[in-house]
Order: sequence, then structure tokens, then C-alpha cells
Amino acid sequence: MSPVSVLPPTFEQHHDGFGVHCPRPRISWRFSCSNGKVRNWKQTAYDIEIASDNGEPSQVFNVDGSNSVLVPWPSPESLSPRARRLVRVRCHGQYTNSDQRAEVSVTEWSPLSLLEISLLNNRDWTGRMITVSEPWPLNSDQSARPLSFHKSFDVPLDWSVISKARLYITSHGVYSAQINGKKIGDHCLSPGWQSYHKRLHYQIYDVKHLLATSGSNRIAVEVAAGWFASAWTWARRRFVYGQKLGVLAQLEIWVADSPTPWIMSTDNTWNASTGAILSSEIYDGEIYDQRLNTSTRPGDVVCFATQESPIPVSRLISPDAPPVRVVDRIEPRDLFKSRSGNAVIVDFGQNFAGRVCVRRVKKSSGSSITFRHAEVIHDGEIVRSPLRTAKATDVLISDGHEILDWHPNYTFHGFRFVEITGWSPDDLDCPLTKSSIVAEVLQTDMPRTGWFSCSDKDVNQLHENSLWSMKSNFLSVPTECPSRDERMGWTGDANLFTPTANFLYDTAGMLRHWLDDLYLDQMEESTYWRQGVVPLFVPNCLLRKHDNGHGWDPMPNAVWGDAAVMVPWELYCTSGDVGFLSRQYDSMVQYLEHGVVRGEDGLWDPDQWQFGDWLDPRAPQNDSGRGTTDGTFVADCFLVASTWIVAEVARLLAKLTESARFRQVHLRLVQSWRRKYLSAAGFVVPDTVAALSLALWFDLIPDSGDGWLRRQAVSRLSRIVRLNDFTITAGFVGTAFLPRALTQYGNVDLAYAMLFQKRCPSYLYPVTMGATTTWERWDSMLTDGSINPGSMTSFNHHALGSIAHWLHADVGGLKPIEPGWKVFKVKPRPNIELRWAETIFESKYGRIELKWTLERERFRVTLRVPPNSTAVISMPGDGEVDERRVGSGQYVLECDFEQTNWPPKAMLPPWGRAEF
Repeated sequence: MSPVSVLPPTFEQHHDGFGVHCPRPRISWRFSCSNGKVRNWKQTAYDIEIASDNGEPSQVFNVDGSNSVLVPWPSPESLSPRARRLVRVRCHGQYTNSDQRAEVSVTEWSPLSLLEISLLNNRDWTGRMITVSEPWPLNSDQSARPLSFHKSFDVPLDWSVISKARLYITSHGVYSAQINGKKIGDHCLSPGWQSYHKRLHYQIYDVKHLLATSGSNRIAVEVAAGWFASAWTWARRRFVYGQKLGVLAQLEIWVADSPTPWIMSTDNTWNASTGAILSSEIYDGEIYDQRLNTSTRPGDVVCFATQESPIPVSRLISPDAPPVRVVDRIEPRDLFKSRSGNAVIVDFGQNFAGRVCVRRVKKSSGSSITFRHAEVIHDGEIVRSPLRTAKATDVLISDGHEILDWHPNYTFHGFRFVEITGWSPDDLDCPLTKSSIVAEVLQTDMPRTGWFSCSDKDVNQLHENSLWSMKSNFLSVPTECPSRDERMGWTGDANLFTPTANFLYDTAGMLRHWLDDLYLDQMEESTYWRQGVVPLFVPNCLLRKHDNGHGWDPMPNAVWGDAAVMVPWELYCTSGDVGFLSRQYDSMVQYLEHGVVRGEDGLWDPDQWQFGDWLDPRAPQNDSGRGTTDGTFVADCFLVASTWIVAEVARLLAKLTESARFRQVHLRLVQSWRRKYLSAAGFVVPDTVAALSLALWFDLIPDSGDGWLRRQAVSRLSRIVRLNDFTITAGFVGTAFLPRALTQYGNVDLAYAMLFQKRCPSYLYPVTMGATTTWERWDSMLTDGSINPGSMTSFNHHALGSIAHWLHADVGGLKPIEPGWKVFKVKPRPNIELRWAETIFESKYGRIELKWTLERERFRVTLRVPPNSTAVISMPGDGEVDERRVGSGQYVLECDFEQTNWPPKAMLPPWGRAEF
């Protein structure tokens, strides 16, 4: 029996193989090995078996080679829409046994994976997007009232021979579907948020088990505003994507051996009606009136005829990204009366994105319960000012009957605390208790891939804060916050956080589709848009045409615009999928050639306003772009870096002429940068932490001669860090690169000193103030517990959580060498303040586990390398010539470690920190 087993294969970057939008999907598989004595297992060949579900003989394809990631579809056959296949893999390999002898082995067949192809083209749909024939019904605040579209139907087939039933469905808005009163699937807020006029996600559900075997069936699809029509952005513009919501559905029922299905689709024979949800919007929340439940009060229903929607349906896509789901449930930590005594406050102990679920309540008819959400409390009351115009309020109105497991369906909130009025622990009948409610966490349901922990509880909490802010903000699209009147896909935040995100979760499917929208919005054909400019947020929902001329014009901007280059590059580095580069290559080129406003030197035009090192702690409170590091300097550093990446991407795509051209441009830009920002005395101007970190990390300072210029920059950076007593003096751009630059150039002790600093502004200051997520500002909460009065004060922003990338790569010691982690670096950077640190990563080859311990100046590493991959190990004190290259297996290595320069000294005045 082989010591190595193969896990179920996967397809493309798809989350489960059900509804893959590709006729020739690439196949990947991972390995597992529980025998610690087996080392250096390498795949030499593989067999792929492909079987259909119609009884036809399976096919087995034998291929020589070591590739196990994104292997081309082996069959000459391209799969048609709806095709189903069962796929499994067997691998041939060789390894070294405990006696150091070479062995060969053949694994057992992997478990079967189901592959089902989606509808690949709009022409595969027989149905039409339908809406109501009259204007969409509005509430008094002009919000769209949710409606239910429904139809009864009989299945004219012999139930005993039905083989499968599929519902293909999407909407303009967000929907929830039922067949015969039973909810279809566990998705939330589908179809999610996209650039609706350019592409539209749809979902596929197996519904055979919901159909009645005899008599009539009834399908109902409730549609609410969602991102399509809610009051959006701080401009509070409704119906950004169209004045009418709608639904497109296609039910297909297949009989065994039949070449075609029975189909029932949306058309004008469907009806629409009101229901118990009076209103529901993303920012403001949901109002549910149990008295209008159609099952108990059918006389109060308002009915509407339907018609084909006048809003064109864009390209229909079955997404690789997993859906939004309830991924966790959190019990209340505390329940207490507000200081005023007018309400009850529930503390869930964790800031997150999601909703409250009422497990059980019973109130008199007409009674209402109001749930107001907030991230923080102060002086015994919830604080709502950080939400700005977002109401974040849900209302439940009772009809006198018991209510079980109620939650809002079409909204979400960013919160830790909920203020409840109309329901109290003092109620005689069904009082409010901790067991009455639970919080449901909503997130795009990506597989978790990365973990980090260490011996310091505050550092662990810092990492947890970064993790929870990612969970809160990777909800359909990568947003910047889940709470206030934004929740938009800001490209700069995503750019800086992508390396961290890619380690913590398998983001490939989600970010792939977000990048599709980035390119489509970047190339918007509009009199209001300049093609090539990358939007500041994606989907781009604040064009001038959407707000009667009051939206934003194209604003070329570095860092945010560089997401077009750097996000797909980081995805390639993590996944090894060159497809990310080929899909986004034109977007990269368009950005460099048309999205950058250049001066005569080829760098950014200094008259173009830049966000720069946004949220520098030293910037004016409500003018975060006026930091200590000039925004044009930041922009120029990123432009040079992006140009190098595009040259490398062109080489990887065999576009050699273009690669050579971009390399020449890169060299010219580097020379321009040096003439512009290096003084005659060798100083970098501006002389700030952010500027020096970017200059060093992007390799902009020449290393010619004796390396004096670079050493001086390193010395200046170290001096400024010490001069500021290891507190943070950079915004979220500089902060993302500061610890990495310090570590790369031999000052890891200074990075650790910054990590352990607890004075504001610092990484751990929010932890000392009870933070459970990453804040937008280091001082979002002031030392007295009051809330920063600035207009941008969120308590759940992931951008500053990029410190977790340094924890993974340098404290933990794991980073890829080759794209896709086939070869990876093991180089932990210990510190005597930590007794141990552990890092785990689920790579495309299998699980990597690394733990180091430090005791009595003896450093010990325990490492697990998955089959078919290689680790390059560097212990503390090793030089490059001392690196050890090992194949798969389990290893234990030890060395002496003495830290003599700890703790580093801050440059303080003679009287210390206190001012006179």
C-alpha cells in the first residue's frame, strides 16, 4: 500500500465542482501522508479516470509528469452544458524510506469528485428576466418593497423515472427561493454584488427532493433591493442599476435516457405579490410584519401582473466563488440594560458582519421589537456615529403568535452590540434572555487555508483581529468595512491586504470574479469615464451618470489603480495559476498606458492628487490624505513596481517583445525616481518611515559600489523607528511594508519592538482597548474609551491587518519561492519574547506545518512538508550557502540562538517619554 494518498480532485478555481463554467476544466489534486518516515515523495506520473453518470464505460488517461496543479483536461472531448462526470486520480511516485533506500509506489484511487458543467452561454436559457408590469412599489422613503414572484405547475412526467432536477436562477436584486414552501439551498444574499450591466452571476440548485411526486407544485422567489437598488454610498442613491427588480429562473427536470429536459422558466404567466417584509436595504436594515404573512393573512396581499424586464440581462456566469453563507453562530456574551434604562444591550463579544437570529419570541399583536446595531459602546450606550447615515436597524412586528428562528433575509450589519427595544428580560411572557437570540456570521464561504499562533496572547489576538476583519469584509466582494454607509470594494484596501488574504483563505474564485469586474469597469464605455483608469472601488457604483451628474469622475490614483497589476500577481504567486495573468494582462497594460497621468519624467504627474499613505496618524483628522509622506512619492514607487511586474507577466505569457519594452520603461522609471528622490548627500526625500520602507522594499535605492546608499537608507529607517519609540508613524500603505522592509534589511529586532509596543499608535494598542477586529485608525477609540470624532472611524477595516502577512512569513517563517508553493521557504525569525510560534498552510500540494520553540538559547524547528513539494530551510544565523533543501516528510532541526541586542533602545530625550 502506498504511504501517500490522494485527496478528491478539484476543478479550475471552483469551490466544489458543481456548476463549473468551463467546457475543459483543469484538474488539481492534493496529497496526504501520515507516515513520518517517508521522505522525498515525488509524483512521476498520474492516471485520471473520467466516468459519465449514464452507464457509459469510463476513460482512463495515463500521463507522465510531476504536475498535480491545474493539469489540462485530458480528454479530447469538450464538455457540453449540463454535462456530468465523475473524476478520480491515481498517482505514481518515488520516495526514500527510513533506510534511505529509493522506493516506488502507486497510490490508491482518490475519492470521486463530481463535475457538473453549468449553462455556458445566455442562449442556453429559455427563460426571461421578469418584473412587475407597473412601476415597482415603493415605501414612503422611496425604498423598494420586496416582492414574491410565484407560479404553480404540474410535472407531466413519471416521477419514478426522474433522474435529476436543477433550478438555475438569478435576479436583479437579491433573492430567496422556495419550492412547496421549503427554502432552496443555504445561500444568503444571492446572486451577490457584481457590475450587473456587464455580467450577472447565477446559482444552480439540486431541487429533485423538493418536488411533489404527485399533484401541483409551487415555486416562489422573493426579491429585495440588495446591492442592485438599495440606497447606496454616502450619496444615498437608490436604483443605481435600474428602476425595477426582477428574477430569472429556469427549472429543468430530466427523465432517465431522455436527451432533453422538461423546462419551466420565468415568463409573463408568473404572478407577483407583496409579503411580510415591508422594506429591506443593505445599509438601513429590514422591517418584517408578521401580520402580513401570506399564509395567515392572504387578504392583505397586493398582487401584480408580470412582464419581461426592460433592463437587459448581461452575460450570465456560474461563479467559481463560493456563495455567501452563515459560516458561524455566536452566543451572547452579556446582556444588560443601557445606562438610560430605555433599552437592553446584547454584547456578542466579537465584532463581525452578519445578523441577529431570534430563536423564540411571543408578543401581542401589533407589538414591535427594534434591533439597532453598533460596533462599540461608550458610557453604557451604543455609539452610532461611526455608521454615518446607515440606520442598521431591523424591526420585527408581531401578530400575536409565537415567532421561531426569525432573522432578516436581505441585509447584513457590521456589529458587536445590539440595542433592543420592545423586548425585555422583565417581560412576563417569553422574556429576553441570552438563549433567546444568537448572532449569525455571514461571509463568502471560502475554505480556510492559513493559521498562525504563538506564545503571546496579545499577538494572537492581533492576528485574530486581522482574520475577523477579513471574514467581515470578504462578503460577495472585498469591501473595506461592513458597517457604515460604504461597504464598497475599495481597490487600495484589497491591493494591500491580498497577500494576507491569500494565506488565510482560498480567495482565488472570489478575487478572480472581482478582477473581472475591475477590468469591465475600468473599460467602461461612457462619456463620464476615461477608459484605462482603474476605479477607486469595484463594482464602480458612483459614476456621475448614476447620480444626476453628482457622482465621481474618473480619478487616476496609484495604489488603488495598481490593484489591477498587483492583485492578479499575488494570486499567481499563491496559486501558480498563470490564467490570472492572462485574464488580467490587458487590464494591467491599460492601467499603465492609459490609467496613469504622467509627468515629463514618465512618473506620475505631481499635479494629480493622490490618496498616498492614507490614514497617516499624523494627518489632520478629517483630511487623511495630507500625511507626512508626499502622495506623489508613494504613487511613483508603486508605478515603478507595477511596471516591473507587467514586464515579468509579459515574459511568462511569452509576449517577449512587450516584456522587453516594459523592462526598458522600468529602467527609465527607476533612473527618473533616483534623480527625483535621492539627494546629493544620499538621503531619500521625503525622509519618513513610509518613504524609506517603500524605497527599500521595491529595491529603488542603488546597491552599486560598496552599498553605501542602501545602508544609509536602512540606517535612517532604523533611526526614525527608534526616534518614535517604536510607535507607528505611517498610514496603511507604509504600515503594510514597514515590518517587511525592516526584516529584509537585518532589523527584525526593530520590527519586533514595534510589534510589542502598546502605546498608541501601535499594532497592539487596539488589542489593549478590547478590539476584536482591525480598526480603520489606530486610535478609532481613544484612551479614555471615547470614540474618535473623525468622519472616518470604523472598527472593522482589514487594511491595517496586513501586519498578519509579516507574522506568517517572518515570525512564523513560511513564504513561497515558486508560484503555487511547489517550492517554499522556511525561515522563521525568533525573538526571546516568544517561546514558540506555529504556522500552518494548506497549499495546493497538501498541508505545510511549521512550529518553532525557543528554550534556554536552543532553537528547535518541527516541519512537515507535503508530498510532491520542496522546502528550502534556513535556520537563524545561516547564510545562503547554509540553506538546506528537503523534499516531503517530517523534520526536526535544532541550533543555538543567542539574542544579544534585545530590547533595542528607543531614542528618547534625557527625561524619558514625559514632556516637560
